[in-house]
Amino acid sequence: MKAQAERAEITRTSEESAERTIQRRAVEAVIWGMPIVNYELMYQAMVSQAKGGFNQIVYWSRLPDWKNQTLTPNPDAIYLMPFFNTREAGPVVLEIPPANGGTIVGSVKDCWQTAIEDVGPAGIDKGRGGKYLILPPNHRETVQDCYIPMSSGNYQGYALLRSIPNSGRDRDVAKAVEYAKGIKLYPLSKAANPPKTTFVDSVDVVFDSTIPYDLRFFQSLDRMIQSEPWLTRDKLMIDQLKAIGIEKGRTFAPDAKTRTILKDAAAEAHAYLQEQYENVFLPPFYPGARWALPASREFVAAISRNFNDPDVYPTDARGLCFSYAFFSARHLGQGQFYLMSIKDKDGYNFEGARTYRLHVPANAPIEQYWSATLYDRETHALIRNMKRPSRSSQNPELQKNADGSVDLYFGPKAPDGKESNWVPTNESGRFEVLFRLYGPQKDFFDKRWILPDVERVK
Repeated sequence: MKAQAERAEITRTSEESAERTIQRRAVEAVIWGMPIVNYELMYQAMVSQAKGGFNQIVYWSRLPDWKNQTLTPNPDAIYLMPFFNTREAGPVVLEIPPANGGTIVGSVKDCWQTAIEDVGPAGIDKGRGGKYLILPPNHRETVQDCYIPMSSGNYQGYALLRSIPNSGRDRDVAKAVEYAKGIKLYPLSKAANPPKTTFVDSVDVVFDSTIPYDLRFFQSLDRMIQSEPWLTRDKLMIDQLKAIGIEKGRTFAPDAKTRTILKDAAAEAHAYLQEQYENVFLPPFYPGARWALPASREFVAAISRNFNDPDVYPTDARGLCFSYAFFSARHLGQGQFYLMSIKDKDGYNFEGARTYRLHVPANAPIEQYWSATLYDRETHALIRNMKRPSRSSQNPELQKNADGSVDLYFGPKAPDGKESNWVPTNESGRFEVLFRLYGPQKDFFDKRWILPDVERVK
């Protein structure tokens, strides 16, 4: 009897150890796999909600509203997202038009959301336009001089492009859309007679790519593992993923017990990321302030070099960043810069039931425009069912003070006479504020122009 009890105890201990191993490795898989799952969810939204596919361009034919449920999108620009796949098509050409009737800002990225190169006036073509040639892994053929080569270790990827309107007026937005339609996407094999580029309009559908912290995360991760080659830097994860049932060439079919463990692990990873999110805002951009670039310096430096430093691979910081955003620039600060805040001047979290004021000083050191956008703190997407998600210096109805400064208001109701400067909030939730600067100038980085903290209106 004693021997039987000992064997049973050993069996239980072995099972518990195996379950703990799955739990630990699943948590790490969520953090490591965040950028590629973030990408895959956007592609799935294109397929299932916008009815598009690879080597097509999903776009918004007017300024986006809350239905754009990507992570911290910009609702004051026309979004275009060419999704490419070179596995069967071979090299793919992305043509960016010259900036003589509009402006394109953005980057071409692999499916890990690492920028291969920036495009447009702040990118490699310097506003002259160009033919970017996206190459499949291990491409060896000579590239003609008329193309800008873009080597990638992956087959899949996308470009995040923004066509910047001259103002928020309908006619200027329409011009930005028309200019953006000059973008072309086609296989190099058809360059002699390029087919017409397919544009898929997503403006009236709920384009939801928010992160699901449950079994769906691992299903998405498995789809990418099956379709993409392993990068050398990530081969340590082969056995880690195998432990949770994800293995190249095999069907991901966890049993009921494993599904429960994976669900719990996703929730644990989510809780960890939420805790770490607060640390993103340290140090602040201005001494003692609440504004910060929402990404660690180590991560920004690493991703801008495609993680080529053999002694640095900040996967925790990368996972955190792509849990609330879906953009990376090769040269951050040349085309755009971001300041984010989750707390008011007194250090309290933003609450949707309260009213706040943001004073934007006059003469912001920018070449294009600034904007302030509110997001749901839980999902990091635009707050659902709101009349508007942001206010921008592009808005023609924006009220200015006598000195040219602007006071913006965030809250469940607009203060009397301030409706044009107001962004609505959900009374039952928390929110965060992202302040964008397009074409930031030297005075901004030298901190000669300072954005004050958001203050609660009492």
